[in-house]
Amino acid sequence: MAKDEAKASDFSKGLLQSEELYKYILETSVYPREPEALKELRNITHNHPRALMATAPDAGQLMGMLLNLVNARKTIEVGVFTGYSLLLTALALPEDGKVIAIDVNRESYEIGLPVIKKAGVEHKIDFRESKALPVLDELLNDKANEGGFDFAFVDADKVNHWNYHERLMRLIKVGGIIVYDNTLWGGLVAEQHSSIPEWRKEGKKATLELNQKLSADQRVQISQAALGDGITICRRLY
Repeated sequence: MAKDEAKASDFSKGLLQSEELYKYILETSVYPREPEALKELRNITHNHPRALMATAPDAGQLMGMLLNLVNARKTIEVGVFTGYSLLLTALALPEDGKVIAIDVNRESYEIGLPVIKKAGVEHKIDFRESKALPVLDELLNDKANEGGFDFAFVDADKVNHWNYHERLMRLIKVGGIIVYDNTLWGGLVAEQHSSIPEWRKEGKKATLELNQKLSADQRVQISQAALGDGITICRRLY
């Protein structure tokens, strides 16, 4: 099998000090362990005009480990795109596991659906084409769902991330994990506001607010990691 080499565009999701270092991590520790189905979906997504929306493979690798560590059986994903993170979740779940996947755009999900079907995990996915808040509120209408989920991944509209957090804190069990993507906003969280392109300012503002609120939330243990575009891992304490 040919060696899976990092492409130039892969580095756009990394925050390390050099492309060479990120390439080393990807080619040494990430790509050799990446399941073939994920590799195929990553390559398909690479040609999408919004490929930057996909979960970075190094962040995905850590997510897969977290899913295994909590023995996840029931999970929630807010924001699906072509389904890289959704597929890695489904692969990590047991045969009777289930992930509720929420996205306003089914068209993007269907790009990855043939790969998901080929991997034999479509039956684990409950895809909901919808805005996320109505779906989360619907889940909360059933008291049996409170504390009934093991893991959640959020990569959606940044202005609503705290609204998602408050609902997920009721749906995720004590000891369960919520992961937020893009929490370093490409490194722009540490840049002067005046130097940031106008179209990225709203996202930066929402990300800064989320980071501050998560830091102050005593209900969770947190760790912010410079993987991909930055991820924040929250473990529910009570």
